[in-house]
This record gives sequence, C-alpha cells and structure tokens, in this order.
Amino acid sequence: MHVEWVGTYERTYPRTRVLIEGLHRHGVRVTENHRPVWERTRHKAGHFLSPGRLARSAAEFAGAWAGLAVDEARARGPVDAVVAGYPAQPDAAPAWVVAQARRAPLVVDMMISLSDALGDDRARVSGPMRHALAGADRVALWAADIVLTDTVANAAFISSRFGVDPRRILVAPVGAEPSVFPATPVPDGPCHALWVGKLAPVHGVDVILRAARVPGTPPIRLVGEGQLDAWLAGELRRDRPRHLEHIPWIPYERLGGEVASSGIVLGIFGSGARAARVVPNKVFQAMAAGRPIITADTPGAREVLTHGVDALLVPAGDPGALAAALTSLAGDLPARIALGAAARRRYEEVGTPEAVARPLVAALREHAR
Repeated sequence: MHVEWVGTYERTYPRTRVLIEGLHRHGVRVTENHRPVWERTRHKAGHFLSPGRLARSAAEFAGAWAGLAVDEARARGPVDAVVAGYPAQPDAAPAWVVAQARRAPLVVDMMISLSDALGDDRARVSGPMRHALAGADRVALWAADIVLTDTVANAAFISSRFGVDPRRILVAPVGAEPSVFPATPVPDGPCHALWVGKLAPVHGVDVILRAARVPGTPPIRLVGEGQLDAWLAGELRRDRPRHLEHIPWIPYERLGGEVASSGIVLGIFGSGARAARVVPNKVFQAMAAGRPIITADTPGAREVLTHGVDALLVPAGDPGALAAALTSLAGDLPARIALGAAARRRYEEVGTPEAVARPLVAALREHAR
C-alpha cells in the first residue's frame, strides 16, 4: 500500500509524525510532497489571518502549491490514498484535485475545526472571517472521502456542526512517539508537576495558576508560550505562586527528558466545549513515558483514561480540586508508580503509532476493495 501526504501541512507536528510512523509500522509506503508554510509560525493562534498578514499568507500558500503542482505533474505510479495533513483546511481543495488525478481517495485530517478553534475557543476571529473559516471547514469536509479526527467526541461535533455522515469519519487518537517519550521509572525524589503546551484558552492555564497558589501545592513547571503570553506575564507580576516556574519554550526533542524528570504530568483543565472533546499531545506523551496524569474529567478524557486506574480526573475549571489532587499524589509515591504503570499499559493499547494508524489502514484497505 502507498499513501502520499501532500500540501503545506505541519510536517514536524506530533500528529503528523505519529500517523506516518504508524503507517510505516503497518508496512505502508509513505511519500511526502510538502512545502513549508506553517513551520514558519511557531504559534498557530490566528495571526496569519490579521489584516496585515492575510495577503502575505495567501501568497505563501499559493506559491507553495505552485511548486507542489509541478511536483505532482511529474509524479509516477499509483497511490492508494492522498492525505491532506493537519492542519488540512488550506490544502483540502487542491489536494482533492491531486486525489482525483491519482484516482485515489482523499483523507482529510480534521483534528480541529478552524472556525471552532479560532472563533469559538480562542476568540481570535469573528463576523465575516469566522464565516470564512467555517466555509474552509466545509470545503475540506466536502472534499474528503475519509475525515480523520482524534476523539469520538470530536467526531460527534463535526458530524453535528457540519452535517457530515458519521460513516465518513474515522477516529485516530493523537498518540505519542515512543522514541521521544520512552518509558522510564517514576522519580522517587522530590516531586514536581509538569505542564507543557501552547498558551491557549483550551488548556485552562488559569486553573493551573490558581491551583499553584493554594498553600501546600507541590512545585509546578510550566513550559509554553502563545496567545496568552501577555496575560500570564501580568499574572506572574501580580501574584506569582512561590513554587511555580515558567519556561517559555523547550524544543520538541528535549520534551522527553522534561517528562522523564517529572513526578506528575498535567493535562488540560479548561471548561469550554472544545476542551471537553480533546485528549492533547501532552497526555499521550505522559502515558508513553509511564507518568501519572492529572487532567480534567471530560468526555474526551474518558474515552482514553479511567479515574483512579490510569489517571486522576478532576472537574474542569476547578483549581481547588486540582490542588487537592496534586497535593495528594505528590505525597504518595506508590500511587504515582501505580498510575504511571497503568498509563503506560493504556498507551500500549491505544496510543502507540501502530494503534493510532490501525483504523486508517483498515479503512484504506476497505476502500481498495
């Protein structure tokens, strides 16, 4: 079987890396026809849609696809599928043309809806621009033979919001790369909690900050930057928790070491609708490393985790509950070891590259019949 990723998708993003590695492990040949555009912007928070950047962004995508089209015209040999990778919306329409020319089904990775992420969740766009992003979502979904998403909850949202037949939607969790996040023993020394991510509303960083201010909460290492940079800087100037350390950025290749040195890994705690549907990279990365996890009790989380078995699930948006869970777990090494071991076992069931890619491989084989 031969699958081609084509477009301006974010090539180094964990979602893409895990899927491609998983396909390789199933014996699928994967080729890439890629031009970098997203990689030039560290934070995908909608800045590329600002009035000053919109024309430049459009020109970058047009130029990238001019080169991609030349490469496609020279392509030889059949493919079993064409993939518009995450984030797929800018690539979906031209990728559909490629798929038609290659006589192959088009897989569109709709891990996020742009109108939902940048309009509803991040409130970065409104009015005509939000409607335009919803139009881009609909075009991508119309073009797809297979719509790829990350959770059952997100699949239900896409089906309901955009009227997509659920039979066209395939759930493949985000997973994690075992080579970057190998299983290691839970540290038995002083315990600190780690949170890693882009500073966006979905993560509930405000909940973590308020929990860190509760007396007795163990040290928290906060790694990330993004949309909420100015807000976080202001909060830390106003009332910095005594045991909270903020590091703006760590390269992806070093995150495995950060997770390995932590006693607890924190997930997401936002109370918005989007937060309830996702299981983020950091959770699967902690599972791969065998670390105990505390995250919000949401429909998305419950698809993967069980409270008290392989994670501690706390009410979304509740800093008191988070602080209590942190304090309890930091003082109980046997519980951290047990939760971490169970999280690793659960990762081996649902989060390895092989497990993540398995539904897509099965769907493509069904299409080939």
